[in-house]
Amino acid sequence: MTSPVQAGILSADRGHERRFGVRHHLMCFRGIVFREGLRFLNQRERFISSLVRPLLWLFVFAAGFRQVLGVSIIPPYKTYVLYEVYITPGLCGMILLFSGMQSSLSMVYDREMGNMRTLLVSPFPRWFLLVSKLLAGVTVSILQVYVFLAIAWFWGVKPPVMGYLFVLPALFLAGVMLCALGMLLSSMIKQLENFAGVMNFVIFPMYFASSALYPLWRIQEASPLLHKICLANPFTYAVELVRFALYGQIDWYSLWIVVGCILLFLGGAIYAYDPSKGLLSRKQDGGGNT
Repeated sequence: MTSPVQAGILSADRGHERRFGVRHHLMCFRGIVFREGLRFLNQRERFISSLVRPLLWLFVFAAGFRQVLGVSIIPPYKTYVLYEVYITPGLCGMILLFSGMQSSLSMVYDREMGNMRTLLVSPFPRWFLLVSKLLAGVTVSILQVYVFLAIAWFWGVKPPVMGYLFVLPALFLAGVMLCALGMLLSSMIKQLENFAGVMNFVIFPMYFASSALYPLWRIQEASPLLHKICLANPFTYAVELVRFALYGQIDWYSLWIVVGCILLFLGGAIYAYDPSKGLLSRKQDGGGNT
Protein backbone atom coordinates (compact mmCIF):
# COMPACT_ATOMS: atom_id res chain seq x y z
CA MET A 1 0.00 0.00 0.00
CA THR A 2 1.27 3.47 -0.88
CA SER A 3 1.11 5.98 1.96
CA PRO A 4 -0.63 9.36 1.43
CA VAL A 5 2.74 11.13 1.51
CA GLN A 6 4.24 8.81 -1.14
CA ALA A 7 1.10 9.15 -3.23
CA GLY A 8 1.40 12.93 -3.04
CA ILE A 9 5.03 12.85 -4.11
CA LEU A 10 4.27 10.55 -7.03
CA SER A 11 1.37 12.75 -8.05
CA ALA A 12 3.59 15.84 -7.92
CA ASP A 13 6.26 14.11 -9.99
CA ARG A 14 3.68 13.13 -12.58
CA GLY A 15 2.45 16.71 -12.63
CA HIS A 16 5.99 17.95 -13.23
CA GLU A 17 6.48 15.45 -16.04
CA ARG A 18 3.23 16.54 -17.67
CA ARG A 19 4.33 20.18 -17.56
CA PHE A 20 7.76 19.40 -19.03
CA GLY A 21 7.75 19.85 -22.77
CA VAL A 22 10.29 19.19 -25.49
CA ARG A 23 12.09 22.44 -24.73
CA HIS A 24 12.67 21.46 -21.10
CA HIS A 25 13.96 18.04 -22.08
CA LEU A 26 16.31 19.63 -24.60
CA MET A 27 17.60 22.01 -21.94
CA CYS A 28 18.25 19.08 -19.62
CA PHE A 29 19.96 17.13 -22.38
CA ARG A 30 22.11 20.11 -23.34
CA GLY A 31 23.14 20.59 -19.72
CA ILE A 32 24.23 16.96 -19.35
CA VAL A 33 26.17 17.06 -22.63
CA PHE A 34 27.77 20.39 -21.70
CA ARG A 35 28.85 19.00 -18.32
CA GLU A 36 30.36 15.92 -19.94
CA GLY A 37 32.18 18.09 -22.48
CA LEU A 38 33.60 20.36 -19.77
CA ARG A 39 34.76 17.34 -17.80
CA PHE A 40 36.51 16.00 -20.88
CA LEU A 41 38.18 19.35 -21.67
CA ASN A 42 39.37 19.71 -18.08
CA GLN A 43 40.90 16.23 -18.18
CA ARG A 44 43.43 16.64 -20.97
CA GLU A 45 45.33 13.58 -19.88
CA ARG A 46 42.17 11.57 -20.60
CA PHE A 47 42.20 12.79 -24.21
CA ILE A 48 45.91 12.12 -24.61
CA SER A 49 45.69 8.65 -23.10
CA SER A 50 42.75 7.79 -25.34
CA LEU A 51 44.97 8.46 -28.37
CA VAL A 52 48.23 7.03 -27.04
CA ARG A 53 46.94 3.45 -26.94
CA PRO A 54 45.70 3.19 -30.55
CA LEU A 55 48.58 5.26 -31.92
CA LEU A 56 51.05 2.95 -30.18
CA TRP A 57 49.46 -0.03 -31.94
CA LEU A 58 49.38 1.82 -35.24
CA PHE A 59 52.95 3.18 -35.21
CA VAL A 60 54.82 0.46 -33.34
CA PHE A 61 53.05 -2.89 -33.34
CA ALA A 62 51.69 -2.59 -36.87
CA ALA A 63 55.16 -1.83 -38.21
CA GLY A 64 56.57 -4.90 -36.48
CA PHE A 65 53.74 -7.23 -37.49
CA ARG A 66 53.52 -6.02 -41.08
CA GLN A 67 56.10 -8.50 -42.30
CA VAL A 68 54.72 -11.35 -40.21
CA LEU A 69 50.97 -11.03 -40.64
CA GLY A 70 49.82 -10.71 -44.21
CA VAL A 71 46.13 -9.95 -44.64
CA SER A 72 44.48 -11.67 -47.58
CA ILE A 73 41.69 -10.25 -49.70
CA ILE A 74 38.64 -10.33 -47.45
CA PRO A 75 35.52 -8.13 -47.47
CA PRO A 76 35.28 -5.17 -47.47
CA TYR A 77 38.76 -4.93 -48.98
CA LYS A 78 39.08 -5.49 -52.72
CA THR A 79 42.84 -6.04 -52.66
CA TYR A 80 45.60 -6.93 -50.23
CA VAL A 81 45.96 -4.36 -47.47
CA LEU A 82 48.71 -3.51 -45.05
CA TYR A 83 48.32 -4.62 -41.47
CA GLU A 84 47.88 -1.04 -40.22
CA VAL A 85 44.97 -0.60 -42.61
CA TYR A 86 43.33 -3.74 -41.27
CA ILE A 87 43.66 -2.87 -37.58
CA THR A 88 42.47 0.75 -37.92
CA PRO A 89 38.75 -0.13 -37.42
CA GLY A 90 39.74 -2.21 -34.40
CA LEU A 91 41.67 0.72 -32.98
CA CYS A 92 38.61 2.93 -33.50
CA GLY A 93 36.71 0.32 -31.51
CA MET A 94 39.41 0.45 -28.84
CA ILE A 95 38.81 4.18 -28.41
CA LEU A 96 35.05 3.64 -28.15
CA LEU A 97 35.54 0.81 -25.67
CA PHE A 98 37.90 2.67 -23.35
CA SER A 99 35.85 5.85 -23.61
CA GLY A 100 32.67 3.99 -22.73
CA MET A 101 34.30 2.47 -19.68
CA GLN A 102 35.74 5.85 -18.65
CA SER A 103 32.29 7.40 -18.89
CA SER A 104 30.93 4.63 -16.68
CA LEU A 105 33.78 5.18 -14.24
CA SER A 106 32.65 8.78 -13.90
CA MET A 107 29.16 7.52 -13.03
CA VAL A 108 30.59 5.44 -10.18
CA TYR A 109 32.56 8.48 -9.01
CA ASP A 110 29.50 10.73 -9.20
CA ARG A 111 27.49 8.19 -7.24
CA GLU A 112 30.10 8.11 -4.48
CA MET A 113 30.34 11.91 -4.38
CA GLY A 114 26.57 12.37 -4.41
CA ASN A 115 26.36 14.11 -7.81
CA MET A 116 24.57 11.15 -9.38
CA ARG A 117 21.92 11.19 -6.66
CA THR A 118 21.28 14.88 -7.34
CA LEU A 119 20.82 14.14 -11.02
CA LEU A 120 18.60 11.10 -10.59
CA VAL A 121 16.18 12.76 -8.13
CA SER A 122 15.26 15.40 -10.70
CA PRO A 123 11.65 15.21 -11.96
CA PHE A 124 12.77 14.12 -15.42
CA PRO A 125 12.28 10.42 -16.27
CA ARG A 126 15.22 8.36 -15.13
CA TRP A 127 15.56 6.62 -18.50
CA PHE A 128 15.87 10.03 -20.14
CA LEU A 129 18.66 11.08 -17.78
CA LEU A 130 20.58 7.85 -18.34
CA VAL A 131 20.19 8.01 -22.12
CA SER A 132 21.31 11.66 -22.09
CA LYS A 133 24.38 10.71 -20.07
CA LEU A 134 25.07 7.86 -22.47
CA LEU A 135 24.72 10.03 -25.59
CA ALA A 136 27.01 12.67 -24.07
CA GLY A 137 29.70 10.03 -23.54
CA VAL A 138 29.24 8.69 -27.08
CA THR A 139 29.61 12.17 -28.56
CA VAL A 140 32.92 12.68 -26.78
CA SER A 141 34.21 9.26 -27.88
CA ILE A 142 33.29 9.86 -31.54
CA LEU A 143 35.26 13.10 -31.53
CA GLN A 144 38.28 11.16 -30.27
CA VAL A 145 37.88 8.59 -33.05
CA TYR A 146 37.87 11.25 -35.74
CA VAL A 147 41.03 12.82 -34.30
CA PHE A 148 42.64 9.38 -34.46
CA LEU A 149 41.49 8.84 -38.06
CA ALA A 150 42.95 12.22 -39.02
CA ILE A 151 46.33 11.23 -37.57
CA ALA A 152 46.13 7.79 -39.22
CA TRP A 153 45.54 9.47 -42.59
CA PHE A 154 49.03 10.98 -42.43
CA TRP A 155 50.35 7.48 -41.65
CA GLY A 156 48.97 6.16 -44.93
CA VAL A 157 45.63 4.78 -43.71
CA LYS A 158 43.37 6.42 -46.28
CA PRO A 159 39.91 4.90 -46.71
CA PRO A 160 37.58 6.46 -49.31
CA VAL A 161 36.74 10.08 -48.52
CA MET A 162 33.04 9.31 -48.21
CA GLY A 163 33.95 6.57 -45.75
CA TYR A 164 34.58 9.23 -43.11
CA LEU A 165 30.93 10.20 -43.43
CA PHE A 166 29.51 6.68 -43.79
CA VAL A 167 31.33 5.51 -40.68
CA LEU A 168 29.59 8.04 -38.42
CA PRO A 169 26.38 5.98 -37.89
CA ALA A 170 28.49 2.87 -37.29
CA LEU A 171 30.60 4.69 -34.71
CA PHE A 172 27.46 5.98 -33.05
CA LEU A 173 25.86 2.53 -32.77
CA ALA A 174 29.09 0.89 -31.61
CA GLY A 175 29.65 3.68 -29.09
CA VAL A 176 26.11 3.40 -27.72
CA MET A 177 26.51 -0.36 -27.33
CA LEU A 178 29.81 -0.08 -25.45
CA CYS A 179 28.69 2.85 -23.30
CA ALA A 180 25.50 0.99 -22.41
CA LEU A 181 27.59 -2.01 -21.41
CA GLY A 182 29.74 0.20 -19.21
CA MET A 183 26.65 1.80 -17.70
CA LEU A 184 25.25 -1.64 -16.89
CA LEU A 185 28.53 -2.61 -15.21
CA SER A 186 28.59 0.64 -13.23
CA SER A 187 25.20 -0.20 -11.72
CA MET A 188 26.68 -3.38 -10.24
CA ILE A 189 29.73 -1.76 -8.61
CA LYS A 190 29.44 -0.04 -5.26
CA GLN A 191 32.94 1.39 -4.84
CA LEU A 192 35.20 3.27 -7.20
CA GLU A 193 38.31 1.20 -6.49
CA ASN A 194 36.54 -1.96 -7.62
CA PHE A 195 35.74 -0.58 -11.05
CA ALA A 196 39.34 -0.58 -12.29
CA GLY A 197 39.59 -4.34 -11.83
CA VAL A 198 36.29 -4.91 -13.56
CA MET A 199 37.38 -2.67 -16.45
CA ASN A 200 40.51 -4.75 -17.00
CA PHE A 201 38.50 -7.94 -16.71
CA VAL A 202 36.10 -6.71 -19.42
CA ILE A 203 38.19 -4.51 -21.73
CA PHE A 204 41.15 -6.74 -22.49
CA PRO A 205 39.24 -10.00 -23.12
CA MET A 206 36.74 -8.13 -25.30
CA TYR A 207 39.48 -6.45 -27.31
CA PHE A 208 41.89 -9.33 -27.80
CA ALA A 209 39.18 -11.99 -28.34
CA SER A 210 37.77 -10.19 -31.37
CA SER A 211 38.54 -9.43 -35.00
CA ALA A 212 40.19 -6.13 -34.04
CA LEU A 213 43.76 -7.40 -34.47
CA TYR A 214 43.46 -10.54 -36.62
CA PRO A 215 40.99 -11.81 -39.23
CA LEU A 216 38.59 -14.39 -37.90
CA TRP A 217 39.73 -16.99 -40.42
CA ARG A 218 43.26 -16.81 -39.02
CA ILE A 219 41.92 -17.22 -35.49
CA GLN A 220 39.90 -20.23 -36.60
CA GLU A 221 43.01 -21.86 -38.06
CA ALA A 222 44.95 -21.29 -34.84
CA SER A 223 42.24 -22.12 -32.29
CA PRO A 224 38.66 -23.20 -33.07
CA LEU A 225 37.70 -22.55 -29.43
CA LEU A 226 39.01 -18.98 -29.54
CA HIS A 227 37.16 -18.51 -32.83
CA LYS A 228 33.88 -19.44 -31.12
CA ILE A 229 34.66 -17.00 -28.30
CA CYS A 230 35.28 -14.25 -30.84
CA LEU A 231 31.94 -15.00 -32.51
CA ALA A 232 30.22 -14.69 -29.12
CA ASN A 233 31.96 -11.37 -28.41
CA PRO A 234 29.75 -8.35 -29.25
CA PHE A 235 32.86 -6.21 -29.71
CA THR A 236 33.70 -8.27 -32.81
CA TYR A 237 30.51 -7.10 -34.50
CA ALA A 238 31.09 -3.48 -33.47
CA VAL A 239 34.53 -3.62 -35.14
CA GLU A 240 33.17 -5.25 -38.29
CA LEU A 241 30.38 -2.70 -38.50
CA VAL A 242 32.95 0.10 -38.41
CA ARG A 243 35.25 -1.72 -40.83
CA PHE A 244 32.59 -2.11 -43.54
CA ALA A 245 31.23 1.42 -43.01
CA LEU A 246 34.67 2.94 -43.61
CA TYR A 247 34.44 1.52 -47.13
CA GLY A 248 30.84 2.51 -47.77
CA GLN A 249 29.31 -0.91 -47.06
CA ILE A 250 26.92 -2.33 -44.48
CA ASP A 251 27.54 -5.58 -42.66
CA TRP A 252 23.90 -6.36 -41.96
CA TYR A 253 24.59 -9.27 -39.63
CA SER A 254 26.89 -7.14 -37.46
CA LEU A 255 24.34 -4.32 -37.56
CA TRP A 256 21.57 -6.48 -36.11
CA ILE A 257 23.86 -7.95 -33.47
CA VAL A 258 24.95 -4.47 -32.35
CA VAL A 259 21.36 -3.17 -32.26
CA GLY A 260 20.29 -6.22 -30.25
CA CYS A 261 23.12 -5.71 -27.77
CA ILE A 262 22.15 -2.04 -27.42
CA LEU A 263 18.60 -3.00 -26.46
CA LEU A 264 19.88 -5.64 -24.04
CA PHE A 265 22.59 -3.55 -22.33
CA LEU A 266 20.64 -0.30 -22.23
CA GLY A 267 17.48 -1.99 -21.03
CA GLY A 268 19.48 -3.73 -18.31
CA ALA A 269 21.10 -0.46 -17.23
CA ILE A 270 17.78 1.39 -17.05
CA TYR A 271 16.32 -1.47 -15.03
CA ALA A 272 19.35 -1.57 -12.72
CA TYR A 273 19.18 2.17 -12.04
CA ASP A 274 15.47 1.99 -11.24
CA PRO A 275 15.31 2.58 -7.47
CA SER A 276 12.33 0.26 -7.02
CA LYS A 277 13.46 -2.64 -9.22
CA GLY A 278 17.13 -2.57 -10.01
CA LEU A 279 20.38 -3.53 -8.41
CA LEU A 280 20.87 -0.19 -6.66
CA SER A 281 17.75 -0.70 -4.57
CA ARG A 282 19.01 -4.12 -3.47
CA LYS A 283 22.31 -2.58 -2.40
CA GLN A 284 20.43 0.00 -0.38
CA ASP A 285 18.35 -2.71 1.25
CA GLY A 286 21.55 -4.60 2.06
CA GLY A 287 23.18 -1.54 3.55
CA GLY A 288 25.61 -0.97 0.67
CA ASN A 289 26.77 2.43 -0.53
CA THR A 290 25.07 3.91 -3.59
